[in-house]
Amino acid sequence: MAAFPWHARIRNYATEFESCRLEAVSLEFGDYHPLKPITVTESKTKKMSRKGSTSSTSSSSSSSVMDPLSSVLDGTDPLSLFAATADPVTAAANLDSTRKKRDKEDHLAVGSDFEPWSSKRGEILARYTTTEKLSINLYMGSEKGKVTTPGSAVSEKVRTRLEELDDLEEGSQKELLNLTQQDYINRIEELNQSLKDAWSSDQKVKALKIVIQCSKLLSDTTVIQFYPSKFVLITDILDTFGKLVYERILSMCVDSRVSLPDNFTPESVNDTAKETCLNWFFKIASIRELIPRFYVEAAILKCNKFLSKTGISECLPRLTSMIRGIGDPLVAVCARAYLCRVGMEVAPHLKESLNKNFFDFLLTFKQIHGDTVQNQLVVQCVEIPLYLTLYSPAIDWILQCIAYRAPEGLLTEMMERCKKLGNNALLLNSVMSAFRAEFIAARSMDFIAMIKECDESGFPKHLLFRSLGLNLALADPPESDHLQILNEAWKVITKLKNPQDYINCAEVWVEYTCRHFTKREVNTVLADVIKHMTPDRAFEEAYPQLQSIIQKVITYFHDFSILFSVEKFLPFLDMFQKECVRVEVCKCIMEAFIKHQQESTKDPVILNALLHVCKTMHDSVNALTLEDEKRTLAALINGFIKMVSFGRDFEQQLSFYVEARSMFCNLEPVLVQLIHSVNQLAMETRKVMKGNHSRKTAAFVRACVAFCFITIPSLGNIFACLNLYLHSGQVALANQCLSQADAFFKAAVSLVPEVPKMINIDGKMRPSETFLLEFLCNFFSTLLIVPDHPEQGVLFLVRGLLNVIQDYTWEENCDDKIRIYTNVLHLLSAMTQETYIYHVDKVDSNDTLYGGDSKFLAEINKVCETVITQILDHLKTLGKDETLKRQSQLALYFFNTILAHGDLRNNKLNQLSVNLWNLAQKHGFADTKTMVKTLEYIKKRSKQPEMSHFAELAIRLPLQSRT
Repeated sequence: MAAFPWHARIRNYATEFESCRLEAVSLEFGDYHPLKPITVTESKTKKMSRKGSTSSTSSSSSSSVMDPLSSVLDGTDPLSLFAATADPVTAAANLDSTRKKRDKEDHLAVGSDFEPWSSKRGEILARYTTTEKLSINLYMGSEKGKVTTPGSAVSEKVRTRLEELDDLEEGSQKELLNLTQQDYINRIEELNQSLKDAWSSDQKVKALKIVIQCSKLLSDTTVIQFYPSKFVLITDILDTFGKLVYERILSMCVDSRVSLPDNFTPESVNDTAKETCLNWFFKIASIRELIPRFYVEAAILKCNKFLSKTGISECLPRLTSMIRGIGDPLVAVCARAYLCRVGMEVAPHLKESLNKNFFDFLLTFKQIHGDTVQNQLVVQCVEIPLYLTLYSPAIDWILQCIAYRAPEGLLTEMMERCKKLGNNALLLNSVMSAFRAEFIAARSMDFIAMIKECDESGFPKHLLFRSLGLNLALADPPESDHLQILNEAWKVITKLKNPQDYINCAEVWVEYTCRHFTKREVNTVLADVIKHMTPDRAFEEAYPQLQSIIQKVITYFHDFSILFSVEKFLPFLDMFQKECVRVEVCKCIMEAFIKHQQESTKDPVILNALLHVCKTMHDSVNALTLEDEKRTLAALINGFIKMVSFGRDFEQQLSFYVEARSMFCNLEPVLVQLIHSVNQLAMETRKVMKGNHSRKTAAFVRACVAFCFITIPSLGNIFACLNLYLHSGQVALANQCLSQADAFFKAAVSLVPEVPKMINIDGKMRPSETFLLEFLCNFFSTLLIVPDHPEQGVLFLVRGLLNVIQDYTWEENCDDKIRIYTNVLHLLSAMTQETYIYHVDKVDSNDTLYGGDSKFLAEINKVCETVITQILDHLKTLGKDETLKRQSQLALYFFNTILAHGDLRNNKLNQLSVNLWNLAQKHGFADTKTMVKTLEYIKKRSKQPEMSHFAELAIRLPLQSRT
C-alpha cells in the first residue's frame, strides 16, 4: 500500500443541507394531530368447542385507543389478575406478612400525627444520666430438685407451676454491684436478649422470671436522677415480652388455611388459645409484689382481646386503681405513663382511663413535698428543681395521650385544675407541651398570667416561657396581643443571668419575633443576644443555639437587602469564632441566598456582605479538606457569582470578577466559573455594542481575554485548561481578536504533551486518551475557521498540533492516535473546499484568504499524504493474530472516511478503498450487518447526480461469508 496524494471530493454544502431536510407533507386542518385519538381495529376470535373445528372472528372499530398505562387503574394489570386467580390456600403461607401488617395497623391506630414513644426514647436516655455506681439485684429461681408426688395430671401440672412461681421470689439471688451507667445498660440489653433466647427455646417460665425480676428493678430509686432512663430500658423488655405472648397466642388461632381477621372477636378464637391466654393471666396474678404484677399484666394487656370484648375496658380501671398502692410518687407516675402508653396502643378510644390516671396523679401530687420524698432527696443530695424534671417525661406522655385530638374545652379544664394546685409550674409546662399549639396560642395572655403567679423555686419561669414560645412558633396568637406577648416574655428572658438559660429561651423567641415583627425588633433581639453572650466568651458554649437563631432569621427574611441592613446581623456572625461552626453558618446563609434570590443583584450591601461570607468559606479550605467539601463550597460561591450582574456596566462587572479571582483562588471550580463568566461577558459586550464605540469595546474585550489567559494556567485540571483555552480562543476569534485567539490555541497545543496517561475522575483513575480524543476533535472543528498567521506559514497550527500528536507517547494497545489522524483528514478535506461549511462573522478564514490557491491546496495534500502514510503503516503493524480485530475495525473506519470525504473518481483512491474493504473482511472480524448496510448506502448514493461512479465501486466491493 504505497502513499499517494489525497483527493478530497468537492462539496456543495447548501445542496447537502437541503437533501437532509425532512419532507413536508401538507395536511388540511383537523386531519391529523399527534394527540388525536387513533382509530384502531380490534379483532376478537371466538373458539368453538373441541368437537367443532371452526372459529368465528369479528372486528369492531373504536374511535379511541386504550392507553396501555391506564389498564392498571381498572384492576386488569397482570399482578392484579394473578392475585385474583391465586389459590386461597396460598394465603396461609403469608401469615408472617399478615401479622406484620396487623402490627403496623395497630401502631397507626392513633394516626400518624401522634408522636410515638419510640421518638422520645433516645431523648430520655440522653438527658437522664448519672456518674454514680448502679446495681442490679436478680432472683432467678432456685436450682433445687423437684419431688414428684402421685396425683392427677392436672393437679400435678398446677402444683409444678405454683412451685416455679414461688421460685421466682424465693430462689437464688444474683447481685451486680458498682456498675457504670453503660455497664448497666449493657446488662439490661443482655437480659432482653436472654428473654428472647429463652422464649425461642420454649422456656416460657424462664422468660417470665426474667420479666418479673426486671420489673422489680423499677421499685429501686437509689440513684434517682437515672430513674427515667431505667424506666425506658426496663419497659423495652416488657414490650418485648408482651409482643411475644400476643404473637404466641395469635399463632394458636391460625389453622392451616385461614388466619384471624384484623378485627377478630373472641368468638373466633379457639379454646386452646383461650386456655393458654388465661394461663398467662393466672400466672401473673400469682405474683406477690405489686409493681412486677402490675407491669407484667400491663405488658400483655392486648391479650384480653382473645378472651372478651370488654376485657381491656375492664382491666384498665383496675390497673389504674392498682397504681394507688405504689407509695413513691415518681415510681407511680412512671407506672401511670406506661399504662397510658399501652392503653393508647390497644384502645386509644378509652379516654376515661387516661383522664383518671392524670387526675389520680394530681391528687397525690402533694406527696412530692412530703417528708418521705424530701428525706430521700437529702440523702441523695438532689435539689428539688432537678427532682421535678424527673417527672417531665411521664407527665408529658400522659398529657400527650389525653390531649390527642381532644376538644379545646379539655384544655380549659386542665388550666383550671392547674390553678387549683397553685399554678404548679411543672404541670403548666406539661400542659403547654401536650395540647395543640393553636389552642395554646389562642390563650397566650392567660398562660402568661398563670406563669407570673407560679412559684419559681421548683421550676424556673423561663422554662415556662420557652414552652410558650415553642407553641407560638407553630401557631399565631391574636394579632392584638403580638407586642404585649413579646414584651412580657422578653422582660423575663433578658433578666436571666445564666447565659445557657438565656440562650435556650432567646433561641425560641427569635422565631416569634421574626414571624410577627420588622427588622427593627429583630435587630433589638440580636443586640440583646450579643450583649448577654459576649462576656466571658459565653457564646463558645452556645454555638448550636446561635446557629439556630441565624437559621430562623434567614428563614423569614428572604430579601437580603433588608437582612444585611439589620445593623447587628454581621456583628452577630462575629460570635462564631470556631472555624468549623462559622463555615457551617456561612454555608447556611449562602444556601438561603441561592434558594430565595430570584433576580440578579448589584446591591453593594448584599455584595460586600456575601463576599465576606464567601471569603470565610474559601479561607477554611486547607490540605485536609475533603474533595466533597470543596465541591460544596465552590458550588455555593459559584451560585453567588452567577447572581451578580451590573447590567450594561461591563467594566464594573469585570472588576467584580477580578476581585473574586483574588479572593477565591484556592477553589478551582470557582476559577473555572469566573473564566466562563468573563467569556460570556465578552460575548454580551459584542452583542450589545453592535459596532458602537468599537475602540472601547475592543479594549474591553482584550481585557476579558487577558483575564482568561492569565487565569487558566493556575488550574490544576489539565483537561479544564485545554477546554478553557479552546473556549476562550473561540471567544477571542468571535470578537476579531486574532492574535489573542492564536495565543490561546498555541497554548492548548503546547499543553497536549503534558496530558498524563491516567486522570482522576470522581476519585477513580481512568485512562485519559478518550478525553484527549474528544478534545482534539473539537479543536479540529475550530481550526477550520482559524486564519493562518501571515508570519507563521500555511497551516502552522495544524502542523504544530500534528507534531505534538506524533511525539505523544500513546498506549501500545490503543488506536486513538490513528483515529485522530483520520479526523485530521476530515479537517483537511474541509479546508480544500472553495467555501467552508461555517464562518465567524467579520473573520476571513483561509477559504477567503487563499481563494483556492493551488499552492495552498498543494500544502494540504502534502499533509494529507503524510497522515495517510501514518495510517497505513499502523494498519500493517496490526497483522498479528491478536490484533486482527483492531485491524478490521480501523480499516473500515478509514474506508468510511474515504467514502465521506475522498474523491473516489481518482483511481488510486478508489483502489485504496477497495483494499480497505477487503482488509476489513479478510479475517472474519467484520460485522456482517454493518458491511451490508454500508454497501446498501453506497448503492443508494450511486443513484444521486454526479455519484454514478459509486455504482462501479459497489460492484468491486464483495461481501464475504463467515462460513
